[in-house]
Amino acid sequence: MITRDEALFLIHEHVKTENTIKHMLATEVIMRALARRFEPEKEDLWGMAGLLHDLDYEEVSPEEHTARAVEVLKESGADLPQEVYDAIQAHNHDVNPAWTPKTQMGWALFVIDSLTGLIVATALVRPDKKLSSIEVKSVLKKFKEKSFAAGTRREQVLLCGEKLGLSLEELVSLSLEAMRAIAGKLGL
Repeated sequence: MITRDEALFLIHEHVKTENTIKHMLATEVIMRALARRFEPEKEDLWGMAGLLHDLDYEEVSPEEHTARAVEVLKESGADLPQEVYDAIQAHNHDVNPAWTPKTQMGWALFVIDSLTGLIVATALVRPDKKLSSIEVKSVLKKFKEKSFAAGTRREQVLLCGEKLGLSLEELVSLSLEAMRAIAGKLGL
């Protein structure tokens, strides 16, 4: 199976925007936190799905997004289990319904994909621009403001209850805590 260092090398070959890379790192840590809750024995796989999910984001159209990522990973000899490839493709199923998530890992990636942006935006409106200074209630308040971080797919995030058995507050708390662990890498 591909190592994290090899995954990062691939990311730097295909992703040029620093903010996209930071999003991928944030998604990785949240996926790892969710894995510890749901499938601790698969934490590395969940983390790899989160880390690599946007590998092709800057290279293809929204309709092709994730299909090319899986191709690149297979061509590189990543040797990941099919459930990781399925989760990567499934996080784009709102654009391509054929890729509906089939596993909890897939639903987790779909649900949290745009939550990272909302959390980052909440930190950036603070005077110190730090994750450590925001609270869960601040993120929840911003979540209700549809014009704030307008790209956040709120309806997708709200599937957390149905698909993961977590309230929005629980998901935001877990995600914020996970992202704080790598705040330095995120520049927050």
